[in-house]
Formats: sequence, structure tokens, C-alpha cells
Amino acid sequence: MDRELAPELVARTRRKSWLLGVAVLVSLAAGTFWFKNVLKTSVEASTIRSSVAQTGYVENTLNATGEVIPAYEQIITSPIRASIRRVLLTPGTRVRPGQPILELDKSLTQIEYDKIADQLALKQNGIDQLRLKLNKNLYDADVNDQIKSLTINKLKAELNDAKRLLKVGGQTPDDVTRAENLLEIAQLEKKQLENDLTYNRQSMSASLKESELQAQIEATNLKVLSHRLRQADILTDRAGVLTWVNEHIGSAVNEGEMLARLADLGSFRIEGSCADVYAEQVKVGLPVIVKVNETSLRGQITQIKPAVQNGVVQFAVDLDDNHHPSLRPNQKVEVFIVTNRVAQAVRVANGPAFKGKRKQFVYVMTSPTLATRREVQVGLSNFDWVEIKSGLQPGERVILTDLSTYEHLEQLTITPTKP
Repeated sequence: MDRELAPELVARTRRKSWLLGVAVLVSLAAGTFWFKNVLKTSVEASTIRSSVAQTGYVENTLNATGEVIPAYEQIITSPIRASIRRVLLTPGTRVRPGQPILELDKSLTQIEYDKIADQLALKQNGIDQLRLKLNKNLYDADVNDQIKSLTINKLKAELNDAKRLLKVGGQTPDDVTRAENLLEIAQLEKKQLENDLTYNRQSMSASLKESELQAQIEATNLKVLSHRLRQADILTDRAGVLTWVNEHIGSAVNEGEMLARLADLGSFRIEGSCADVYAEQVKVGLPVIVKVNETSLRGQITQIKPAVQNGVVQFAVDLDDNHHPSLRPNQKVEVFIVTNRVAQAVRVANGPAFKGKRKQFVYVMTSPTLATRREVQVGLSNFDWVEIKSGLQPGERVILTDLSTYEHLEQLTITPTKP
């Protein structure tokens, strides 16, 4: 005979059944939710960014960094050995042409200038004395030559008289011979005087020229020193901004030592650098794009430093617009060196979807709510554009957002953004 179960046992059994049912339902719900996420085939429109393919130029660029510096920075040096007496302008001051920067103590150079001036005056006085002496010697030699000419004429007349007297018996042959000898001696003496006169003229001219050259050297030294004294008034010769000044009053400065630096903040250039792995591609004359905040400026490489330091190649860039208001001294900028260019290419905006591979998959929106995976071949690229060699036509819209988590899907649904 069957006995009725105890109420406690029946209640316990029912509770177990209910708990088991609830556990099964929770498991089914969790499994459904997980399965739904695994097979998710849609993405919200607000989470993606897209770009329409178009036709235009694409430039291949190398990434580099740069610093904005003044187009020129003039270094002002001391023209003389002196000491700093006063500092008239401080760094950061905007200056006009002709403004004094420093005042130097020029007393030592002034003393040297006065000394050279006295030496020049003494040398010029010596030249005047030498010229008087030479003129006197030349005059005396010329007078002696004239006297000798008169003596020869007298001896010629005496010789002719002796010959006439010899014919009439008034002179002996010895007297005629003696007269001829005296005439010949006088003629030789005249030649000697003429030779001495010629030599004295040349010698005196050379001596005078030597003294004049010495005086000219002294005069040149005086001009150089006078020019240095004028330069010792340290003035600006152009408009700009003082970036540095030697402010140590009383300190001695040697000739050629830097006193100040003057920069033109109206125009700028770029000092760039890139990794040495690009050394063979970086060449003088290559176009360059400089990103200053949101502004792109064009320029070209004008100089490449020959030495590679710490794995870095350094180069200089001249900007087409070196007066752009966005430029600031010592400003850090992005530099992109253009190594290649395609004029008419299918291009899309660069984005995370492009990972540097030559062939890859992207999602192309075939309708506002559907995107299809498609393989494309990538060509040149830069920070703005990517060249698509195949796989896209102008006018097609490409998703730029990285959708690699959906790469197993041929199609992706684009759901409208929820309000």
C-alpha cells in the first residue's frame, strides 16, 4: 500500500525543480547574448569615419622633425681689444638700424691710433727731407756736367790752336799730344759724370719710392685702425631682435670675440632632422611640407650637413612663405620630405584602416547602411592621402576607421546613430 510523501520532501523537490529551471533559463540567455555578440554584423554610424575616393595628386613623404629658426642671425663681434663700459640694450629688445647696443672702452686703441699717426707724420717729414736732398744732389750733378761740357769745349779750342801753331812752328808735337790727352780725359770724365747722374736719378727715385711705400703702409694701418675705431661703436645695421648680449660690464673682450646676436624675426627657415636610414633618400632640392599646427607650408631642402650624429641626418629647409604668421622662433614642427609624386591618382584620405601594406582589405560603403569588404592595392601615401592603385573607383566611399575586428565578414551593416 502506497504511503503519502511528507510535505517537507515534496516542497524540497519542487524547489530543486524551480532552481534547475531558472539556471537553465539564465544559461540560455547568456548563451544567446554571447552568440549574438560573436555573430555581430553591424556597427553604429557615429563610430566610423569615411572618405570619398577622388582623383588628384599624391605625394610620398618621409617623416622628419624640425625647428623654426630666424632666416638669419647676425653675430656682432668686437673689432678691437677693449673692455665693456656700458650695456645699452638687453636681450629681447626690438631694434632699428643705427641703434647702439654696447659702449666699449677704446682708450688703448686710440693710443695706438695716435702713435701710428705720429709715425706717419714723421715718415712724411722724412720723405720731404729726402726729396730736398735728392733734388740738391741732382742739381749739383747736373751743374758739374755742364761745367765739364764747358771744359771740353775749352780743351777742344786749345787743341785746335796747338795744331795751328804746330804748322807755323809755334808748338811742338808733344804740346799737341798733351792737348789731345787733356781733351780725351775731360771727355771720359764727362761720361763718368753722365753715368753718375743717371745712376743717382734712378737710385734717388728708388729711395724716394721706398720711403713713400713705407709711408703708404703706415697710412693704410692708420685707415684700418680708424675703421676699427668707428666699428667699436657697436651699432645695429638692420632691424631685428637682440637674442643675446654680453652683459658683463668691465670684462675684457678680445678682437673677434662675440658681443651680441641679432635675429630677423620677420622671416624664418627650418632646421630639420630625420633618421639616418633615410640618408640616401634625402637630397638637396627635394620638396618639403612643414606642418605648423594645422597649417601646411611648402619649401625645399637647401643644405644637408655631411656628418651623421647619433643616427640623425640634419638638413636646412627654405620656406616658400617664410613670413607666415604661424611661424615662431624655436617652434617644433613636423616635416615631411616629398620623395615621389603621382599627378592623377585615385586617392582617399589617410586613416587607421591603412596599415602600410601594399595589398589589404577595406570596407566600401555600397549604401548608407551597408559596407562590403574589398581588397585594394595601395601605392604612395602621406599624412593626408593614400593612393589606391586598384580596387576603388572615384566617387566610392571608404571607411577609414580600423575595423579589423570585423575582417571575417564580407558585409557589414551600418546602423543609424541612436538619438
